[in-house]
Amino acid sequence: MNEQKQGNLQQLAEHATQSMYARDRASQYLGITLDEVRPGYARMSMTVADWMIQGHEVCHGGLMFALADTAMAFASNSHNEQHTALNANIDFLRPARAGENLTAEAQEDNRTRRTGMYNVSIVNGAGETLCYFRGRTYGIGGAVVS
Repeated sequence: MNEQKQGNLQQLAEHATQSMYARDRASQYLGITLDEVRPGYARMSMTVADWMIQGHEVCHGGLMFALADTAMAFASNSHNEQHTALNANIDFLRPARAGENLTAEAQEDNRTRRTGMYNVSIVNGAGETLCYFRGRTYGIGGAVVS
């Protein structure tokens, strides 16, 4: 692919995801930030706040799932085609603790006309992998931005 086309795809990915993030009140409330995006890729982060801690004094797994799911959402919509989650599963390897900064990286594994498959890993500030997430998306039609 030539550099101009790559540059255009990158600009489109940035424009689509920045527009989507501006409307994503849930991610903003959770403190999830969009750190990097490329076509089929997103890196997002979140700091574990005290209110995110569950009864075993670690981050609630549902909130880690939300971070991974959000990274998948931004990676899948980076082509400026609206996609929503169809299915996902997560394997928790290590707990996250209050104050830790978590980073989720979503990478497109496969994309067809209507579906996408994404692998997401979440790591802490020490680079330890906390969980693996795999999800599938479905194209609902339409552009993220016109």
